[in-house]
Amino acid sequence: MPAPGPHLWRKGVSHARTRPRPSSCRRADGCRPDNLARQPAASQRRCPPRAAGAAGRAGVASVAEAAVNAPDDHRLTETGLPPEGRGRVLVIGCGALAHEILALKRINGWDHLDLTCLPAIWHNHPDRIAPGLRALVERHRAAYPTILVAYADCGTGGDLQRTCAELGVEMMEGPHCYAFFEGAAASADRAGDEIDAFYLTDFLTRQFDAFVWRPLGLDRHPELATVYFGNYRRLVYLAQTEDAALDRQAEACAARLGLAYERRPTGYGDLAGFLAGRG
Repeated sequence: MPAPGPHLWRKGVSHARTRPRPSSCRRADGCRPDNLARQPAASQRRCPPRAAGAAGRAGVASVAEAAVNAPDDHRLTETGLPPEGRGRVLVIGCGALAHEILALKRINGWDHLDLTCLPAIWHNHPDRIAPGLRALVERHRAAYPTILVAYADCGTGGDLQRTCAELGVEMMEGPHCYAFFEGAAASADRAGDEIDAFYLTDFLTRQFDAFVWRPLGLDRHPELATVYFGNYRRLVYLAQTEDAALDRQAEACAARLGLAYERRPTGYGDLAGFLAGRG
C-alpha cells in the first residue's frame, strides 16, 4: 500500500514500522511513541468560550467578526486570492491564513496592507510553494515597497526560506504556518508531548474533506483511516473563533478518524505581531 500523498500538517506523527509513513514526517526516529496510551473520552478537554481580545493579543474572534467580507473557502483552497492593489505593503500568505489576516487588517484599520494568497491546497504539494512565491514577488515587486511572507517552511525542506532570502523578502519563522496560531514558541514547547496529535484549524475543519478525507482516498475506502491514523491518539482543534457549529464539526472529524478530541482556543497567535507596525 502506498504512503499517503498529501502533505498534511501535524507537529508529530507516530508510525508503526508496518504502517505507511506520512510524507510530512521528517524526523529521523520515525516519531514512534510506543508507550503512549489513547486518551480516554472522559479526559477530553472542553474549553469554555473566551471573549475576543484586541488584535495584538491572542483573543478568539466571534463568528460575526470573522465572517465580514470573508473570501470563499473553495477559492482560497484551489486558486488563492489576488491583491486589491490599494496598499503599500503586500502580504503573501497561504490561502489557509487568509481569513485571519483579513480579520486583523479590518480590526486594526491596516488599510496599508494588501493580501494575496497562494492556493491553500498547495500544502499537499509543497514543491509548488517556493516557485509560486517567487512568481508573485517578481510580479508585484514594482508596485509594493515592502513585501512580507506569511508562510513558514510548510514542508518545503528549506526551499521557501532560501527563496525569500534570495528575493530579499521577510517571512515568518516556524515549522509550519498553522503553528502561528498557537504561537511558534508554545508550539515548539508542546511538540515532544503531542507527538501523537493531529491538528485542525478553523479553515482545515471547514475544508477537512478537501485536505484530508478525499486526498487520502477515505471517501472511497474509509477503512484505511485506521492505517493512516492508527498511531494517533487525539485530534486537537486549534480554534481561531468562538463557533459552536465549527466546534461540533471538528469533533465530528475526530470521530471519523477514531481519535479523541480536544478544543484549544488560540485566536490569531503570532500573526498580529508579525503584521503590526509595517509600512
